[in-house]
Amino acid sequence: MISRREFIQAGFAASALLGASGHGRWGRLAAQQALSQDQLLQFDDFGNVTLIHVTDIHAQTKPVWFREPSVNLGVGDARGRPPHLTGKAFLDHFGIAPGSADAYAMSSDDFAALARGYGKMGGLDRVATVVKAIRAARPGAILLDGGDTWHGSWTSLRTRGQDMVDAMNLLGVEAMTSHWEWTYGSERVNEIVAALPFPFLGANIFDAEWDEPAFDAFAMFERGGAQVAVIGQAFPYMPIANPGWMFPEYSFGIRQERMQEIVDEARAAGADLVVCLSHNGFDTDHKMAAQVSGIDVILSGHTHDAIPEPVLVGQTIIIASGSNGKFVSRVDLDIRDGQMMGYRHKLIPVFSDVITPDAEMAALIDSHRAPYQAEMSEVLGTAESLLYRRGNFNGTWDDVICDAVRAERDVQIALSPGVRWGPTLLPGDPITFEDLLNATAMTYGECYRTEMTGAQLRLIMEDVADNIFNTDPYYQQGGDMVRVGGLSYAIDVSAPIGSRISRLALADTGEALDAAKTYTVGGWASVNQDTEGPQIWDVVADHIRKLGTVRRELSDTVTVTGT
Repeated sequence: MISRREFIQAGFAASALLGASGHGRWGRLAAQQALSQDQLLQFDDFGNVTLIHVTDIHAQTKPVWFREPSVNLGVGDARGRPPHLTGKAFLDHFGIAPGSADAYAMSSDDFAALARGYGKMGGLDRVATVVKAIRAARPGAILLDGGDTWHGSWTSLRTRGQDMVDAMNLLGVEAMTSHWEWTYGSERVNEIVAALPFPFLGANIFDAEWDEPAFDAFAMFERGGAQVAVIGQAFPYMPIANPGWMFPEYSFGIRQERMQEIVDEARAAGADLVVCLSHNGFDTDHKMAAQVSGIDVILSGHTHDAIPEPVLVGQTIIIASGSNGKFVSRVDLDIRDGQMMGYRHKLIPVFSDVITPDAEMAALIDSHRAPYQAEMSEVLGTAESLLYRRGNFNGTWDDVICDAVRAERDVQIALSPGVRWGPTLLPGDPITFEDLLNATAMTYGECYRTEMTGAQLRLIMEDVADNIFNTDPYYQQGGDMVRVGGLSYAIDVSAPIGSRISRLALADTGEALDAAKTYTVGGWASVNQDTEGPQIWDVVADHIRKLGTVRRELSDTVTVTGT
């Protein structure tokens, strides 16, 4: 039912040109010549229903560099299975040639060298071209947005998400679910939802006062003679991972029993195909697929995983479509006699130098960017090393942010949230204000300065570690580990709750943290209301302007065991 060859064909062609070393010395023109738009979009039509999935775009309307993680650990049953494979293990598992187009798109190996060969990825105008091509072949294709769409850039922050709302309306989205959208506050979300030409789905979003469903749980589409139910599953842990005071009227949660009820309701209403449009995160979706019967397809979001093949759990296939507009998933399904009889899937890499921009979408994007272009274009400095965010424990972009917090706020220890969004910069790239904003723009970006005891710091680290490395996916509530500056520690990811973190010390001196002693701490993105301090982007911008050039090797202050 599924062929690796369909996805990696372009990769092998490129690998033959670039060589197995993956150093990309032939340059961008040669890489582009190894690929074509027709090749990237080639798909043998199958069945009678087509789904198109995009997710976690994070308001990135222009092409970006985005390095996938080199560390993505799974625990418990998830250990060693996709998406918890990186580097050579990932390439070997999926039969992807080192140095190929697919290796560049989906792994961190030789990223800087391959990036110069293959160019940037994404751009909503390119995504629009891909979507239109699929719809030309399959006029009834259903385009679904997995959320984390209205947030993550300066234009989105300044327009309160309107730039992305307009873009997704133009793209022709037919249903969506949500996560970071809620950080604009419930009033703004409801204002946008009231004007959307498509359903805003959240089977697991309830009215907090009355404990009743607050949004449509599912939408029904008739396609290819089949009834297709799309159930929305918003991010379950909104009030924990994000400021609950911004949306106090609502409660969230996984609500597994509710999901089963809605699947049964959709089947009773005549659904031949049941699709869950999810922002649970991949491991949570994997567990839910095993616990809830009757879901045919889960379109997974939140954890930014790009997986070139569906993962099969019982009779359910899970599709993961990456982030930042780098990929578009196409899924063709054969639906007969009320059943999914077969499927064909392709994770389409959006190489921005290969795919022709859609003129209408490009014009809309530029019109939204125009009022902010001058301030976004300010060059703050130059990157002399690769600046990236992804990884379970740290990234060089976050190291720079922590350095800035320590220097500009005069603190011993810096904490930076382990969020996954934020594009990459290559060595030699200018660092513009927009680049910084793409890694920091949010509605609660105040950079606080406070004091914490060693005991409090350890408690924070243990709490975050359990959010990530709890062996039960239903208790994995966050992104990656909080990033730290001026602090070193050891973590045993296989240890039980409360016992994972040890050897906390001041990184500058090696002095062990005293549980009773107080330390000065700076950070940002606090979920507490009325947090005070300058905006994090202003703090980091001042720091980079002073440096002029930024060379930051990856911090070596975290010792990881139990993998």
